[in-house]
Amino acid sequence: MTDLRFKPVVALVGRTNVGKSTLFNRLTRSRAALVANISGLTRDRHYGEGRMGDQPFIVVDTGGFEPVSTRGILVEMARQTTQAIAESDVVLFLVDGREGINAHDHEIARLLRKSGQRVLLTVNKAEGMRDHADLAQFHELGLGEPHAISAAHGDGVSALVDDALAPLLVVSKPVDDESSEADRAAEGAAKAPDHRIKLAIAGRPNVGKSTLINTLVGEERVIAYDLPGTTRDAIEIEFQRGERRYTLIDTAGLRRRGKVFETVEKFSVIKTLQAIEAANVVLLLIDAQDGVSDQDAHIAGFALEAGRALVVGLNKWDAVTQEQREWVQREYDRKLRFLSFARVVHMSALKGQGVSAVLKAVEAAHAAAFAKLSTPKLTRILQAAVEQQPPPRKGIFRPKMRYAHQGGQNPPRIIIHGNALDAVPDSYRRYLEGQFRDAFKLLGTPLSVEFKSSHNPYLKDAES
Repeated sequence: MTDLRFKPVVALVGRTNVGKSTLFNRLTRSRAALVANISGLTRDRHYGEGRMGDQPFIVVDTGGFEPVSTRGILVEMARQTTQAIAESDVVLFLVDGREGINAHDHEIARLLRKSGQRVLLTVNKAEGMRDHADLAQFHELGLGEPHAISAAHGDGVSALVDDALAPLLVVSKPVDDESSEADRAAEGAAKAPDHRIKLAIAGRPNVGKSTLINTLVGEERVIAYDLPGTTRDAIEIEFQRGERRYTLIDTAGLRRRGKVFETVEKFSVIKTLQAIEAANVVLLLIDAQDGVSDQDAHIAGFALEAGRALVVGLNKWDAVTQEQREWVQREYDRKLRFLSFARVVHMSALKGQGVSAVLKAVEAAHAAAFAKLSTPKLTRILQAAVEQQPPPRKGIFRPKMRYAHQGGQNPPRIIIHGNALDAVPDSYRRYLEGQFRDAFKLLGTPLSVEFKSSHNPYLKDAES
């Protein structure tokens, strides 16, 4: 049995027009999507969530790479591509199977060999290139056996991804059928849910992430230490405040030097995405002096898509005027209105103002994300909501909702059973979400409401 202990990062690199974006779109088709499109990076790096079979990964689409260019934007594109290579676990170096090798391919290959990263040479647009003689020329790049694919048609893509991810898979230890009951009990205890809060602190550079972390771990009666062995140099810091245990997942590149924390405010999209995936609560810090940016919306959108509980901290609130505060609030309502479930805290990480309120909001969001919702109460709330506002008819039939039960946590997942529920519109789903959220006081966490229809053998006859 295998599992991925972290989401590996696959970077797509190559000169222009070799099919990188086509392959990116194919790899990210399950979630469609661009999860970060940041000002200044739009010409060279797009980040998306890929999946082949049951193997998730982060895929990075880079711009056309001209490493020896000295012309304007091409220099920046080369720099960003170089950073993507450094952040990746494996690089797919795409070349054009129809055009063959050119000078740019040789230069890129030289830099990839020098980088020390694991590279899979990928010959795209290789439809019909069954003859190994057709691929022989690509051996001169010195990057091993070429992988022939067609990103447009999907030929060879699954095998390529399997080869790319294979060394990153961890083989789980098989369970011995003759193991003692004590061993089984110990294994079960190890898998029991941990009640510490895994909190990712995310946001743009210089919004105060490291200042907040230093304020938290520097509090009196706080125990803090680095947790070694985390992947990709991500740093996890455990600390305890009162009876509550936390694991802070830093996205700002926190390092420890003796007893002094040295912070590097260097924004990395990949680290942020991985930190959000590893957390169960995300604290999104926004600089009140700069206002709400599209980048803030991208980070919040990924946290929402990942199903993470979320708290928003408007930092440096003490440094803005009343007029600026009103402007920030308008910007927040306009750009982050999809975060209506999240609690907003006005704070100053530097002065420690509002930090206690932030932690209380984080605890409440964590409790809501892991809330246990009883089936009888869910069903009563559902029946009351339907009685107050029945679902709209579709044709001569009205969807009939019978009962509801909890289908999961983090985020809470509610499954409603009944007949003809495929016809329930999204507006009514949102109405039910609001009813459940108000009844259970689920503040700070997304909420998923799903419908499961019973099969009615007479429905088809009645419609005909």
